Amino acid sequence: MVRIWSCMQKLRNTPNRQASVSMGEYSGVEYVGIGEVTPPRLDNLKKVSIIPLIFLIFYEVSGGPFGVEDSVRAAGPLLALVGFLVFPFIWSVPEALITAEMGTMFPENGGYVVWVSSALGPYWGFQQGWMKWLSGVIDNALYPVLFLDYLKSGVPALGGGFPRVIAVVVLTVVLTYLNYRGLTIVGWVAVLLGVLSILPFVVMGFVAIPKLRPSRWLVVNLHKMDWGLYLNTLFWNLNYWDSISTLAGEVDNPKKTLPKALFYALILVVLGYFFPLLVGTGAIPLDRDLWTDGYFSDIGKMLGGVWLRWWIQGASAMSNMGMFVAEMSSDSFQLLGMAERGMLPEFFSKRSRYGTPLIGILFSASGVVLLSWLSFQEIIAAENFLYCFGMILEFIAFVRLRMKYPAASRPYKIPVGTAGAILMCIPPTILICVVLFLASLKVMVISLFVVMVGLVLQPCLKYIEKKRWIRFSISSDLPDLHATTES
Repeated sequence: MVRIWSCMQKLRNTPNRQASVSMGEYSGVEYVGIGEVTPPRLDNLKKVSIIPLIFLIFYEVSGGPFGVEDSVRAAGPLLALVGFLVFPFIWSVPEALITAEMGTMFPENGGYVVWVSSALGPYWGFQQGWMKWLSGVIDNALYPVLFLDYLKSGVPALGGGFPRVIAVVVLTVVLTYLNYRGLTIVGWVAVLLGVLSILPFVVMGFVAIPKLRPSRWLVVNLHKMDWGLYLNTLFWNLNYWDSISTLAGEVDNPKKTLPKALFYALILVVLGYFFPLLVGTGAIPLDRDLWTDGYFSDIGKMLGGVWLRWWIQGASAMSNMGMFVAEMSSDSFQLLGMAERGMLPEFFSKRSRYGTPLIGILFSASGVVLLSWLSFQEIIAAENFLYCFGMILEFIAFVRLRMKYPAASRPYKIPVGTAGAILMCIPPTILICVVLFLASLKVMVISLFVVMVGLVLQPCLKYIEKKRWIRFSISSDLPDLHATTES
């Protein structure tokens, strides 16, 4: 008896379809089973095309330079600039490549949950879903905080107290409604918000040219380093490439669209961080203590006047709106995908008349409101800690599937063998260990408690399913990842 996927029983080569794409190579193998299955969806809904997908990825990962200011405060201009050039090669590129390969191998809602389930079994697939969903919700709680931090200099009442609480709730409700109305709307809203949030930094770059002093970029002081803040800021601003995989079932021709969108989004993200930092550190005398979230609006005022400050604050508002709706889409469709796999109660798989996962959206929005009282640094540290655990499972699943099913159909395949796949995962894994080591005791305790909850929660849900207290079901339209057949 050999355990294989029922959807991989008829692999066949098709040389006439071989082609290369920007981030790797097309495998030349026709996608039989998994790729031909369309996850349950409403027939009258449009799928997401490549341009909205690029900006959805952009907002899943970045949304612009808002939030990178702490890297200068922690390490100074030189290491901040170097970090946003070098760090993508250590972390972002490997994560994006793995997402491209695995996302096209399993183009269904649920994304990384399905990858881990297929490699390690449903128990660990659930743990992956639990940790990554919580990480995403914690991450999403950050965007109302960033939004209000950029506005509080102009509207001091938003700096704290009851007005801030009301503002967080109202903002969450409005943006949640956008997610309810449909992913296509969210995608094109992301395009519009992306263009509008990038424009003021292009203008700021031109305004700053006469004031640039290249010597300011070279300032470094290794004796005044906050390594924890530095690495957490880089890590938070350059991760979550895999989040788009939970929307793969909603993408138009994901086998080709997803890798291309990841490639273009990677370029957009790196440029969107590096050049505003280049302008801000080169045009303004350095005062590291001032480089905190919201400082780019002050830089805009110093370089161009009040009008540029307000423009950047408005761009921050739009950026945070884009990041919020993109992250919530990913989180809610992940819950839908898990329900279609029978990991969560069936009611999580129910869609609204707009095709959106209503229960998943409500759960995600509730988590955002509950967590929004945390500070900027606490939110980053907590979500990074949980995210690291989830990424370790993804790396293991990626390598295990390469070793266990080397001939499986991969519409997009990273042009490395099994040894290359293992080597590619080593640098980001070392980085993960460093980030975990630098976490505070408070963050460690809370995060480990949350992980323990997930370890117990899955058996509890299986017991509830066995007792038939709540209905669970597996969609018949999805391939069986754990079928057995005789060889």
